[in-house]
Amino acid sequence: MFSRIYMLLAAVLVLFPGKGYSQELKCNVQIVSQQIQGTNKQVFQTMQTAVYEFMNNTNWTNHVYQIDERIEVNFMFNITEQLSADEFKGTLTIQSRRPIFNTNYNTTLINFVDNNIHFRYVEFESLEYDVTQHLSNLTSLLAYWAYMIIGLDYDSYGYLGGGPFFQQAENIVQNAQNAREGGWKPFESLDHKNRYWLVTDILNDGYRPLREFNYSYHRMGLDIMDSKVNEGRAVIAESLDKLQMVYREKPDPFVYWLQLILDAKSDEMINIFSESFTEEKNRAVNILQEIDPANKTKYDKIQASN
Repeated sequence: MFSRIYMLLAAVLVLFPGKGYSQELKCNVQIVSQQIQGTNKQVFQTMQTAVYEFMNNTNWTNHVYQIDERIEVNFMFNITEQLSADEFKGTLTIQSRRPIFNTNYNTTLINFVDNNIHFRYVEFESLEYDVTQHLSNLTSLLAYWAYMIIGLDYDSYGYLGGGPFFQQAENIVQNAQNAREGGWKPFESLDHKNRYWLVTDILNDGYRPLREFNYSYHRMGLDIMDSKVNEGRAVIAESLDKLQMVYREKPDPFVYWLQLILDAKSDEMINIFSESFTEEKNRAVNILQEIDPANKTKYDKIQASN
């Protein structure tokens, strides 16, 4: 699984789906359609199979992955409206995980709900994607999240290693600026909670410390804790400064990318620092309560532990 670290040293970068390489994603797909009544339910099973095959059989990069290196991903579509025989609306929950070296533990990299899903799907019609244009909102949506997930994974193994993949996600956003479906344009989300703002923020230099945190937290922190618990935890404690820096400087008014990291990591950090010594606990709690005030009482669990 850790040959991905060495891929980052290669001069060859991304980024065009092709053939001849092992696929990068191990994507579980679920289509939920309970809110849709009196229609052909078979279409949702066919849709689930089509999305599953598209995500898992597309080569998103030109890097070779072994089977056990594939990134674990969960996609859950909740279809809430069927506007016509082939037009659907709903939400998509995206979660990706990453294994921790020498353990059976997997840590969450992102857990996000995309609330603006609107696409056409014709049953039994193949899903087509073109890196140069917006052919289909469904395939652009799937490709966008594929590259965002791969980018986050690479950032966790190598310093700023996910850049080319985030740039590919940004290209998909730019290709979709004339799409009639939502989620792709800056003015559609005043609180910056759509696809446009997520990739724009992660490529914003003001958010670079969050990407540095992703690397330090995982590769220099969690990955060494199987043999060097105190050293790994110390790195994670130091990396909290990067989150605090972004929170205080506020590169955009909402720092939503920071909140996504905290949503994914807060429970895990409580477990990590609950085993720490008093000074380190206090420092972690002070930073976490400052940058995540909505969950201030939650972090009290760190100091309450023995």
